[in-house]
Amino acid sequence: MAKRRPRGRDLNGILLLDKVGGVSSNGALQMAKKMFAAAKAGHTGSLDPLATGMLPICFGEATKFSQFLLESDKSYRVTAKLGVTTETGDADGDVVKTTEVTASAAEIEDALMSFVGDIEQIPSMYSAIKHEGVPLYKLAREGKTVERKPRAVTIYDIRILRIEGDELEFEVDCSKGTYVRSLVEDTGEKLGCGGHVTVLRRLSAGPYPAEKMLTLEQLGNIKAEGGFEAIDELLLPLSTSVADWPRVELGDNAAYYIQQGQPVMASDRPADGWVSVYEASSGKFLGVGEVLEDGRIAPRRLVSN
Repeated sequence: MAKRRPRGRDLNGILLLDKVGGVSSNGALQMAKKMFAAAKAGHTGSLDPLATGMLPICFGEATKFSQFLLESDKSYRVTAKLGVTTETGDADGDVVKTTEVTASAAEIEDALMSFVGDIEQIPSMYSAIKHEGVPLYKLAREGKTVERKPRAVTIYDIRILRIEGDELEFEVDCSKGTYVRSLVEDTGEKLGCGGHVTVLRRLSAGPYPAEKMLTLEQLGNIKAEGGFEAIDELLLPLSTSVADWPRVELGDNAAYYIQQGQPVMASDRPADGWVSVYEASSGKFLGVGEVLEDGRIAPRRLVSN
């Protein structure tokens, strides 16, 4: 019988990858997985090939918590060109319409800022949302268009950095599911001239700030100097994925039983919602749980022993 090939290193942790432009999120994931020779890895929400920036990569046990990063708030820096509408809403798409931009800087600012708050967006046909199991962008490439339901999102804040002629640069803090391309397209539509994204960079995802990111090139240089040990040290603990959640510390008995899958009582806990759970005596991160109506904490995602 032929021997099984090694499947990779058992590695647990979170890498804050600074994705470069021109690479898909899955492509970046596979390169990071190869860099670390990891057995198991996943990313936490796609970035368009055009986009750069924050793409948290979860290795091993961290993949259990990737959903929470996927659902977290995000921040972006955006450059948009008004007066030019493209098929995809970004610079990768074919130009479908060109219109003179007559709006003043003040009018452009007012149009963009009008989207701050709770809004509804209609997802682009070039998004990864699935229709009957097929991503919309695949249907769009086949020349097909399907009806998309509006999605409720929240724009928390917009900071305008520059308005020069038909070019607009800004930063935006937004909820999960927000399409920056749609925000730019809707702004252009409001101004009557259209628009598209030319540069998009994700600055943060959930609790993770931009200054912690590393490119694959930087990781390669670090690995060349210090091997796997050097790059392994750059991985963040699993607990950081829910660092902004309420923290509950359990005594040894409660910690034991919750790891057996049983709900447990905890004295210092919120009245409801999800919490991060730790063993008080060791400070060990056990996973996440949900506060039940009777006050017990039920395990939802646990770290394997």
